[in-house]
Parts: sequence; structure tokens; C-alpha cells
Amino acid sequence: MGKRFIISIIFSLFYTNFVEAKRHEIASDSTINEVKEVDAIDIFRGVFLKNKGIRQTNTQILTKQSSFAILPSFNYSIATKFAAGANTVQTFKLSNDSMTKESNIRTLSTYSQLKQFSSIVSTNIWTNQNKVNFLGDYRFYKFPSITYGLGGNTSFDDANLVDYLHIRFFQVALRKVSKFFDAGIGYHLDYHWKIEEDNDDKVIITDLQKYGFTTKSISSGLSFNLQHDSRTSSSTPLGGSYMYIRYRNNSKFLGSDQNWQSLLFDLRKYVRLPRESNNILAFWSYNWFTFGGNAPYFDLPSIGWDTYYNTGRGYPIGRFRGKNLVYFETEYRFGITRNGLLGGVIFGNAQSITNYPNGGFSKIIPAGGGGLRVKLNKLNNTTLAFDYGFGISGSKGFVFNINEVF
Repeated sequence: MGKRFIISIIFSLFYTNFVEAKRHEIASDSTINEVKEVDAIDIFRGVFLKNKGIRQTNTQILTKQSSFAILPSFNYSIATKFAAGANTVQTFKLSNDSMTKESNIRTLSTYSQLKQFSSIVSTNIWTNQNKVNFLGDYRFYKFPSITYGLGGNTSFDDANLVDYLHIRFFQVALRKVSKFFDAGIGYHLDYHWKIEEDNDDKVIITDLQKYGFTTKSISSGLSFNLQHDSRTSSSTPLGGSYMYIRYRNNSKFLGSDQNWQSLLFDLRKYVRLPRESNNILAFWSYNWFTFGGNAPYFDLPSIGWDTYYNTGRGYPIGRFRGKNLVYFETEYRFGITRNGLLGGVIFGNAQSITNYPNGGFSKIIPAGGGGLRVKLNKLNNTTLAFDYGFGISGSKGFVFNINEVF
């Protein structure tokens, strides 16, 4: 497993011939940084194209730029075993205005050793001067996966294989209401069908059966959203803070199987430490609650089911599930080489989830780990992230990301 991981790092590093960056030419040499930054594209140019020149960066804000990257993805976890696929990231700006934030479109397609297939498209589009922000999350899953029941006291012995198909369509539109706040509405659809349990021991009644087994489920509703974003960058923040609050009301009127509601709080803060460096101490609080009815089993709050699968490094996706989830993570990001090519992280997270059927948060479930960062494209600060996390009861796994986890 270790050799495969090292090979995936090397392969990802030199796979940059698929990367193209489009930007305005820099007119003046007087603004070039004193310390020359190096990224994977520079390495590729030097090794394969025999071009020893290092592309120059500029301290001026690049007013209009776009880039596209496609990279292989290699992951390992207890839930998926080995999984491989492709990540793409398209970054661009819709305006020459220097204050307009960078937009991005991300895709992820994977196929795992357990015959799981997933295809995800996530969009974050900012219009001129950040007047409107469009957020999209579109997914398709063919996802035979292991569930472990409800609450924080489950174990790997509670593993139960369930197969299903899943379509997700989330679309949110936010409009600027002040300098750092946006508000708006959205529509959310989660449709699961062909849900089947593959439980060899038919005598055991699983938590899925206790909660209410159905072969399909539909959750359809409107949301009200509030967002604050003062980060320097959404992909690799070097400062600022982020807050996202979403109230979702699933209604039979809109096709939902039943009425139920959820509330999501996503809070993040980034601090330079030391102050004069690019080293970052980052904090993340992700809290997800359901009420006003019973959400379908696979729409309940669950670790790893945030937008980018990033909560709960050290645990397989869906390892803990319940009606309410409280999650906190902190990470320290630091440079390894002066030229910015390599960096590292150490992280720790903790979660608590309500038990079923009596409710109440049972215990704090910790995890931790570390990782390596490789600067892919210094012009738009795109980074490759390779992490290894470990939790309780022998849970562990590798995680691959484009850009920082949060």
C-alpha cells in the first residue's frame, strides 16, 4: 500500500502536461518576487522539456486569469478499499475587476475496488464585483457501501453492506447584501432508489431496518442561505474567515416523501502563524442538524458527506451517522521548501453524533494525521494534497485532494 501511494505522488507530480494556464503577460520585471517560487509545472518543464527557466510570478494582482488541471486520483480507505479516478479543476474570473472573486468548477469521478462509481460536479461562480454567487452540487452514485448503524457507539462489527443509486441536484443563488455577506435561496433534491441490503445474517435487525427501510427515498425542498467570505482565496486561503448557514425545508408539496428540515453551520477561520509567514493555523466547525420529521436514512447527517467528502479524515465515508452531527477540526499548514514547492500539514478532528432512538450526544470521537502538499500551479495557487488519517478502533486511510481540505 505504501509503494502504491509513493507511486501515485510521483505520477501526480509529473502528470502536469495536462495542465494549461492562461494569463496576461507580465509587463514589468521590477515587480518580480525576490524569492523565485517553483511549482510542478516548472519541474515538468525542466525534466521533460529541457527548459531550465523558472516561470516568474508577479506581486501585482493578475486581473483576469484562467487555468485548467486534470489529475489522477488515488485513495484508500476501509470503506472503499482502493479507489482511482480523475479530478479536474477549472478556475477563472468573470470580470477584469480586481475585486471580483475567482470562480471554479470542480469534478471528481472515481471507481473503487468495491465497484462503487461516483461522478460529482461542484460549481462556485462569482459574477462581476461579487454581486451574485451561484453554488452548485450535482452528483450521481452507484454506491454499494458499508453502513455501521446510527449513533456514536457503533463499531466495525456492525458493518452492513447496502447498495443503491443516488442522484443529487443542489442549486443556490446568493446576492450581495453587504461587503462581506450574501443571502439567497436554493433548491435541493436527493433521490435514492434500488436500495438493497446484503446482510448475510437475516436474523439480525439492522439500524436501517429499525429506522425504516425503504427501497427508495426522495427529499425535495427549498433552502434559505447566508454566507460570509473574507478569505484571500477559496481554494488555498492565507487568511480571513468563512461562514455558511443553510436552512433546508423538505416538503411533500415539492415531491418529498415526507416533511422534514435541516440546519447547517459551516464556520472557518485562518490565521498566519508566525504572522510574517505563509504558515496557516486553520479552524473548521461543521455542524448539521435535522428536525421537524424523520429524514430518510441516507439523508441523515453523516461523516464524510460534506460537499467535498472532507470531514472525518481518518474514517471511511458514512462511518458515523445520526440525526445530528457536531464536528470540529484544526490544521497547521507549513512550508517545507523555501521555493514553495513542498509543504506539509498536521491535523486533528473530533466529532460527536446523536444516538438512536434515545437521542443525545454520546461521546467525542477523535482522529488525526498529517500530509504532504505539492504546489501544482503557483500562478493560481493550485495545490495537490496527500493526507493520511487515523482514528479509533484501527480506522485509517489515505486521502487525495486538489487544493486544501478546507
